[in-house]
Amino acid sequence: MRLAGKSALITGAARGIGLAFAKAFVAEGAQVAIADIDLDRAQTAAADIGPGVVAIQMDVTNQVSIDAGVAATVTAFGQIDILINNAALFTAAPIDEITREDYARVFDVNVSGVLFTLQAVSRHMIERGIKGRIINMASQAGRRGESLVAVYCASKAAVISLTQSAGLNLIQHGINVNAIAPGVVDGEHWDGVDALFAKYEGKIPGQKKKEAGEAVPYGRMGRAEDLTGMAVFLASNDASYVVAQTYNVDGGNWMS
Repeated sequence: MRLAGKSALITGAARGIGLAFAKAFVAEGAQVAIADIDLDRAQTAAADIGPGVVAIQMDVTNQVSIDAGVAATVTAFGQIDILINNAALFTAAPIDEITREDYARVFDVNVSGVLFTLQAVSRHMIERGIKGRIINMASQAGRRGESLVAVYCASKAAVISLTQSAGLNLIQHGINVNAIAPGVVDGEHWDGVDALFAKYEGKIPGQKKKEAGEAVPYGRMGRAEDLTGMAVFLASNDASYVVAQTYNVDGGNWMS
C-alpha cells in the first residue's frame, strides 16, 4: 500500500500501459482518474477496476479539455498527488514522405500534451502545497534516431528533455518529475506499428513484431505489467530523492 491516501491522474489510461498503471496504483491504495479521449472506453475500464476509480474525458491537445480534466479529478478526489503523462501517438515514414500534418499531430499529443498537462497539474500542486509526483512516458526511441521513425523519435527525445527541465524547475516546490522509457511493448497498438513497417520495409504482417521481440536481450517483448513496478516506485516516497531522471525499462535494449 505504498500509495495509500494518494490520488492519481493518468492520461491515455483506458487501455494498454495506462490501464496497467491504473490497476497497479489501485492495488497500492491510490484513487485513480482514468483520463482518455474515448470516454466510453474509460468508463468501461473504470467499472472493471472498481471502487476508487473515475473516468474522465480528456483531449491532451485541447487546453480547455486538460483544465476540465484536472478540475474533474480534483472534484472527485480533493486533490491530485500523482500525474502520469501516458497519452501518445506513433507514426512512421521515410524522411521524404513525412508530412507537416503528421508531424503536427504527433507533436501535439506527445510533446505539447505532456507539457501542458504537466503545467496544469503542477500549478494545482504548487497552489495547494502538494509534494507531488509527475511521471512522463518517454521511450527508447527518444534515446536514438531510427530510420523510419524520425517524428516519433524526436517527440520522445523532447519528452526526455522536458522531464529534465521540468524536474529541475519544479523540485523547488517539492514536486518530483521523472520519466520511464519503455522498449518494445506488446499490445494492440503493435498491429498498427507492424503494418507501417510491413509497408515501408516490405515485410509480411507479423514479421516486424517477431523480429522486435527476438532482438530484446531479455528474450521477449515487454508487457504493460513490466512497467508498473517502476511507475509505482517513482510515484512513492521511495523516490523522493529522484529528480529529472528517465529510467529505461526495456529488457536491456538500451544501456545508459
